[in-house]
Amino acid sequence: MVNSREQGNPTTEAAVVDSLISIRDLCKSFNSSGSRIDILKGINADLKTGETLAVVGPSGIGKSTLLHILGTLDRPDKGKIFFKGEEIFQFDDAKLARVRNESVGFVFQFHHLLPEFSALENAMMPGLISGLSKDQAGEAAENILVRVGLKDRLFHRVTKLSGGEQQRVALARALVLKPDVLLADEPTGNLDKRNSEQVHNLLLELNQELGMTLVVVTHNMELAHYMERRVTIIDGLLVETD
Repeated sequence: MVNSREQGNPTTEAAVVDSLISIRDLCKSFNSSGSRIDILKGINADLKTGETLAVVGPSGIGKSTLLHILGTLDRPDKGKIFFKGEEIFQFDDAKLARVRNESVGFVFQFHHLLPEFSALENAMMPGLISGLSKDQAGEAAENILVRVGLKDRLFHRVTKLSGGEQQRVALARALVLKPDVLLADEPTGNLDKRNSEQVHNLLLELNQELGMTLVVVTHNMELAHYMERRVTIIDGLLVETD
């Protein structure tokens, strides 16, 4: 799935066709105080449908950068990402936004919910953006909120919910359209142990129920060891870890 530090895994058409996501020679750098900092230096990886992957390691090695590019929130300097066999960064902005809305779910450490709206209204947003009617989006949002244990909190403003409940609303919002892949960046970073365990269990249960690919960036090694595979980034390259 992930090539070695020596980058010995060649691009093959078969691997791209067989994978949900294929990453090829991905590079990204930033400028800081006039100096160029190379973060990703030619990453290659293949992710299957339903696979779970944790990206671990210290801050500043490029974990979130990789996740943002994988979710098309940022573009690489060089390299390609294939999604269902198509090179997504060749899409125009409108098609790329449509793929991001319908096929990719995001959960972050900070939930980024709209405070003036209810749990139901927050979870409806991706459906409304995708063109569902209000009734359709509401039904989909209610179903997933019930699934994550918020049946009695549907109409509560999110500011009235606990931190663990707010993160479950964010998870429901990410999954309301049943995306092919869920990208989670430190999803339990602001939660206590009990709520962290609840979110861990939900992520794994929903991965199984929905058949979605799950990629988690985390410092939480307990969560990382729930995942089928773990990788880190060393000198800008992906390396398998225990």
